[in-house]
Amino acid sequence: MAAKSKQLKLTEQVRQAIDDCGESRYRICKETGIDAATISRFMSGERGMSLTALDTVAEYLGLSIVSSRKPAQRK
Repeated sequence: MAAKSKQLKLTEQVRQAIDDCGESRYRICKETGIDAATISRFMSGERGMSLTALDTVAEYLGLSIVSSRKPAQRK
């Protein structure tokens, strides 16, 4: 039986996208207007980011949320 691959949490996916994007954190901060300390604390797992900040970073990186959950059947 094949094991299911573990799904990453949204914050983990954003952290991974920041690491993988090829841009420096400094550039991301400058382009998005998000404070460098906020990005640093988020990346270290010390703190989260506001939804507004996450939305800004996601837009900058070209990320979108895709649901893997099937919609509920309506009766």
